[in-house]
Amino acid sequence: MMRIPTKDEILAWISDNPTKTNKRDIARAFGIKGAARIDLKRLLKELESEGHLQKRKHSYRDPDRLPPVSVLQIMAPSEDGDLYARPLEWISDSPEPKVLFVARESDPALGEGDRILARLSEVSGEAHQYEARLIRRIGTNPHRILGVFRKGAEGGRVLPIEKGSDKEWRVTPGASLSAKDGELVEAEQAGPKNRMGLPSARIISRLGDPTAPKAVSLIAIHQHGIPDDFPDDVVAESDNAKPVPLGKREDLRDLPLITIDPTDARDRDDACYAHADDDPKNKGGHVVWVAIADVAHYVTPGSALDREARKRGNSTYFPDRVVPMLPDHLSGDLCSLHEGVPRACMAVRMVLDSSGHKISHRFTRGLMKSVASLHYHEVQTAIDGDANEKTEALVEPVLKPLYAAYEATKKARAERQPLDLDLPERRVVISDDGKVASVNFYERLDAHRLIEEFMVLANVAAAEELIKKRQPLIFRVHEEPSPEKLDSLREVAQASGLTLAKGQVLKTAHLNRLLKEAEGTDQDELINMATLRSMTQAYYAPENFGHFGLALRAYAHFTSPIRRYADLVVHRAIIRAHGWGDDGLTDADVQNLAETGTHISETERRSMMAERDTTDRYLAAYLSERVGTEFPGRISGIARFGAFVRLDETGADGLIPVRTLGREFFHFDAEEQTLTGEHSGLKLGIGTRVLVRLSEAAPVTGGLLLELVEVAGKALPRGQAGGRGSYKGRATNRSQKKSAKIKKKVARKRRG
Repeated sequence: MMRIPTKDEILAWISDNPTKTNKRDIARAFGIKGAARIDLKRLLKELESEGHLQKRKHSYRDPDRLPPVSVLQIMAPSEDGDLYARPLEWISDSPEPKVLFVARESDPALGEGDRILARLSEVSGEAHQYEARLIRRIGTNPHRILGVFRKGAEGGRVLPIEKGSDKEWRVTPGASLSAKDGELVEAEQAGPKNRMGLPSARIISRLGDPTAPKAVSLIAIHQHGIPDDFPDDVVAESDNAKPVPLGKREDLRDLPLITIDPTDARDRDDACYAHADDDPKNKGGHVVWVAIADVAHYVTPGSALDREARKRGNSTYFPDRVVPMLPDHLSGDLCSLHEGVPRACMAVRMVLDSSGHKISHRFTRGLMKSVASLHYHEVQTAIDGDANEKTEALVEPVLKPLYAAYEATKKARAERQPLDLDLPERRVVISDDGKVASVNFYERLDAHRLIEEFMVLANVAAAEELIKKRQPLIFRVHEEPSPEKLDSLREVAQASGLTLAKGQVLKTAHLNRLLKEAEGTDQDELINMATLRSMTQAYYAPENFGHFGLALRAYAHFTSPIRRYADLVVHRAIIRAHGWGDDGLTDADVQNLAETGTHISETERRSMMAERDTTDRYLAAYLSERVGTEFPGRISGIARFGAFVRLDETGADGLIPVRTLGREFFHFDAEEQTLTGEHSGLKLGIGTRVLVRLSEAAPVTGGLLLELVEVAGKALPRGQAGGRGSYKGRATNRSQKKSAKIKKKVARKRRG
């Protein structure tokens, strides 16, 4: 009788012969022929189900070992300049092995992200387990997908979580990375795009249960490529940082500076103090101090901390977490202006006249000590006459002088007329178990406006100081709207019975006049939204094109260096301008300012998209328990495929698909931004008040589908609700008309 090998013997042979792993090779090695092949097949199936082997096409391999020829992705160079590679075909649950790429002189230069086909050899006694030799480069930056894995008989599929994406990706059995059904995964395109059938993908990362608490922000972090782990050298630099002594700094510890932040603030990077100006030449004037964390002292040009901070560009804030620009030892401790603790700072002393105009300023590098860490509501309550134990002693000497200076700045602001949009900001509150506890809108207090106004003053002072010193810097630029966008806004205004004058140099005052005319009317929200849509996006650049929205000739970000790299650059420029140390802006930094400005503008947009997507997903999860409920709202956008509605209660945006609007064709007018029913005359436009019913909420994608119930307080025309397909409706109407014509013709013939 033919001897069948044991499972251990099969595994040992595959381990010794990694290039001969198909069933025929294994059978030949053990002399298995005929019907005995059935027993071998059974053993291999058992080994596969037990996880000892992974079937890959017609071959078997040890999941805890890499194949001799494999696809790798090159990683960033190590501190020693060595190139390591990440195996893209690792199929085991155990940690990935470390692969060192060994280049030949004839090999092309490879960089981070390059994908290669390489020949591997195992090594022992080294910090790495494999060494790789290049066979060929196979391209870079493949298309990536974030989705939910659905296991099937032949591998499975990835269902993308991106809103509006319904394309599935096929995953072969050998490319699933042992992902479980329903697990959130990251995959990348495998092979060329298919003209027919589903595209192929290989799973490169398993991210766990997509419905787990606080998984929503993790999805956004991964989907948008936001770095959320600090490299070891960055953490080491941060951990080695120490508090700053006074040294040559100006001693500001006797100034009663305070910080005012939200109740859930994760860092405190700005403090302020004000008092009446005792200069007799400036009667009724004020002196305002703004002190900002001296991040530049800790994050020096070219350091590991600097490289990582520039890479991130800014911190990203989610309802349940923050992805900081700097490690917590800096952002939450040494650079945070905590109460009663000496902290290094960059400060500006500004003198204002009685009307709030800045008449002079002076920058200094100092050491401060905050007398109190307060939050907005606490400050406002104290100034309104209901101080608590902490604020009671601060009302007269600290808070009232701050508010007096703020009252003066309101006069200068009214004269300057920055754009005055009224767009409430929603706040999603997350409970400890990761669920949405509540959704509400931020209350706008004078305490908020006070801090905003003082921060704007400090930012203007920074820009003016560096222009005066002829120092290069990064400006915060906001250009005026394009003529095309202004024309669109003008059309919306005219359709609402309002006017926006034409043929003059546009100023924010003109837009504010339009907003004021609409205030309190049914067109209020429409005009605010249309004005916002007409604005260009602000960005960072070394050239000064002014800030249209704030109505300022020069503006730079100076007040938040813990969370924005742009502010750190401005700090360094001020240090360089005054010769305050060797940690100022370097010549290399100056040469790269344009590139840095472009990069941090992109990281800012990346964070905004991630934050918005996360909020959408949380809102969808919050509303998923209220499917079938009716909500009032207002149309916020129009597209050929439907109307977007912003719900009053939560600020969530949902879609009314055009196919659900009834059995008729709807004309889309791109210029007027309207959808109009061909027969009913039903007209939907931006700003229209509607009542909708929530028909579907998808927490994984953040999508909401709505059904139209009422328009402007009136029920839909008969036959509108519950329609199925606009084109089908149109065809039915045509058929009915044709049938009616034939009947009339027949009747005339009979009468004749």
